[in-house]
Amino acid sequence: MGMRMTESVKDRVYAAAERISAERRPTVSTVRAAAGVSNADATRYLKEWSDERQAAGSQLAATPATLLEAAARLAGTAWAEASGLADARHASVEATWAQERKDRDAEIAELVADLDRLTEEKDTAVSALAARVEELQGQLAVLAAEVEESRATERAVAAEAAETATKLAAADARDTAMQAAYEALLARIAPAGPGAADQGTDHVEDQ
Repeated sequence: MGMRMTESVKDRVYAAAERISAERRPTVSTVRAAAGVSNADATRYLKEWSDERQAAGSQLAATPATLLEAAARLAGTAWAEASGLADARHASVEATWAQERKDRDAEIAELVADLDRLTEEKDTAVSALAARVEELQGQLAVLAAEVEESRATERAVAAEAAETATKLAAADARDTAMQAAYEALLARIAPAGPGAADQGTDHVEDQ
């Protein structure tokens, strides 16, 4: 099985080399691409094909003139046929290339259209995001104003509370002073002695 596969690769390389040689000198890269083989196989079998061609040329040099003339006529006929085949192949390749180019142009046009659409969608999305950001910034500005207003109210309430506390402290101080003065007054007008103190207290209460 391995031998048949090797022969198949060799046959493909030889056939590709023959086809390419009708138009130009075959190379490893062109033979590899045409035969669909590895670089190593193309290199190996193309060299064998070239060696065989050179050997055939050497044998042809020793051939009698009559055979050379016949071979030349045969070669001319073969060349004409090969040239016709080459022209037909060239026309086919050119038609294939034209179709592929048309397909590629259509594909490029589709890609450009997709790119334009995506760009438009991106611009729309960016505009929407910008509007949303602006809206959120407006909301933040309103919240900041409300926070500042709340802080001002808090400061006013704190100031009012401090003022009230001060007033209460002053009132308490006045009450304390009045109570002390009242007690001092009672001490001055009350007679000496416990009984007298009680009477004095009763007298004051009766008044």
